[in-house]
Amino acid sequence: MELALHPAPVHVYSKVIRKPKLEVFVPQVEQAGAREATERMNRTLHHHAVELIKKTGYGEGDQTEVTGTYEVKLNERGLLSILLIVYGYTLGAAHGMTYQEGLTFDTNTGNLITLKDLFKPGASYVDELSEQVAKQIKERDLPVLEPFTKIKPDQPFYLTDKALVLFFDLYELLPYVYGFPYFPISIYDLESIKKENGPIDTLWY
Repeated sequence: MELALHPAPVHVYSKVIRKPKLEVFVPQVEQAGAREATERMNRTLHHHAVELIKKTGYGEGDQTEVTGTYEVKLNERGLLSILLIVYGYTLGAAHGMTYQEGLTFDTNTGNLITLKDLFKPGASYVDELSEQVAKQIKERDLPVLEPFTKIKPDQPFYLTDKALVLFFDLYELLPYVYGFPYFPISIYDLESIKKENGPIDTLWY
């Protein structure tokens, strides 16, 4: 059997947004022969980093300090999945707040991939994924702030080479002390609802 050829990983490097009391490292990408896709991804990454900075309240006074970084979760087979992380602390607050966003791209086009894009048109992916999350909450005995019902249709996520990882914001599901709750779901458990020839299929083998 002839193996399918996949695009090479993109090169990820850091740019820094640096201002008084602010230093945020923003991922940017380079790839040969795909200028428009590369520019589209870089604009999107920068825009979402700036939006996370705004959530901290930076600029509304001079008492907030902000730092930021990122983690590359997947960079292969024409897919790039990145977790942006921004932390802000305002003088006098009981503690700082961290904000995260998962961004997953088709590196061939530079387009963002939404959670819905991973599944067949009309698939009940919200219900299916919610069942997986509810099962993990029970198995891990997580002390939810209120009974969990279901995820949002645009629930934050990122991809790894063999998993879809859903996550929730601080205070959204669990007490602050537990940090961000992550729920990894094997791509092989999504066979019945995954989009044919979609991103999950790309990672299948």
